[in-house]
Amino acid sequence: MIERIAGFGNSVFSEITALAREYGAINLGQGFPDFDTPDIVKEAAQKAIRDGHNQYAMSHGEPVLREAISRHAFRFYGQHLDPHTQICVTSGASEALWCAAFAFIEPGDEVIVFEPAFDVYLPNIHMAGGVVKAVTLHGPDFRFRSDELRQAFSHKTRVILVNTPHNPCGTVFNREELSLIRDLCCEYNVIAICDEVYEHIVFDGLQHLRLACFDGMQDRCLTISSGGKTFSCTGWKCGWAMGSEHMINSLRRVHQFTVFAGATPFHYAIASALDQPDSYYVDLGEAYSRRRQILADALERTDLRFQVPEGAYFITADTSAFGDEDGVELSRRWIREIGVAVIPSQKFYVHEQRGRHFVRFTFCKQDNTLNAAAERLAALRV
Repeated sequence: MIERIAGFGNSVFSEITALAREYGAINLGQGFPDFDTPDIVKEAAQKAIRDGHNQYAMSHGEPVLREAISRHAFRFYGQHLDPHTQICVTSGASEALWCAAFAFIEPGDEVIVFEPAFDVYLPNIHMAGGVVKAVTLHGPDFRFRSDELRQAFSHKTRVILVNTPHNPCGTVFNREELSLIRDLCCEYNVIAICDEVYEHIVFDGLQHLRLACFDGMQDRCLTISSGGKTFSCTGWKCGWAMGSEHMINSLRRVHQFTVFAGATPFHYAIASALDQPDSYYVDLGEAYSRRRQILADALERTDLRFQVPEGAYFITADTSAFGDEDGVELSRRWIREIGVAVIPSQKFYVHEQRGRHFVRFTFCKQDNTLNAAAERLAALRV
């Protein structure tokens, strides 16, 4: 095994999902819905297949989807994007993140990451030869400290990865926080890669703000999103990257030799989905707000400590009341003993010790799934 991948183990998601199946546990670990894609979106995919859109797509995405992404960016953020030169469709947001790492990180470049971080970030940076600089999101509200972020920037910094709404913490970065990131990126000539796949799952009247729309960021910000979370079709793997022409040109050069193109019918289906009326997006937020409340109410009846998230569809809980047991072992034990699967958050940390008392629950599940899990979670008392 070559050195570049020698330190990579199996994904924690694979292990937890396999254990959940083995023990018949309710899976509140991996973040995929157990309800189906909306009929109108499935019908658009079926129509695309019937209409003969079944051969290779254009490498950077079918025009119909790039045009829909452009309309969506203007509709929700007032952002003007040329669909021909400023958008690249990828095989999910994960592929866009991979391509971005190899398009913009040179060996030895420092890359700032907020920890905990979605688990593909660190391997991507390492494989591209980058050096990770971690800035911790501190509980209980999981926000960064401005002095720690400033200290992370240097003349060696090339990229900062920004995930908002945040997985696994549910933090939605506010205008003040994003303005500081903008100021530091401009001061140190740093590229921001923004993972915004939960952009439409935001609660309590908060607003998701797009860093690319801040003054000074138009030519130094790559925005990544996808249809999987917004339209409950995570298996379709239809994502995209948006940015200046020179940034998208760089990303396309990597993308064309990675997967070349995504699944053509889904380009047409997601294009149709993005043009859904405002009521769709309002209903999406309300449905997830209801599910969030079901899980929060269940956790309130336990001895776990947690803060209700501002966005995304996860709740991170502090397990300190249950002793000093490692989060991985605790998660395994809960699967066996109470029949609920969660993700140990320490696997999202650069410094695993900082996360050993946190676990992540997801609420992208049907009400009856969450209610059944609530009955089992009631056993989590000291």
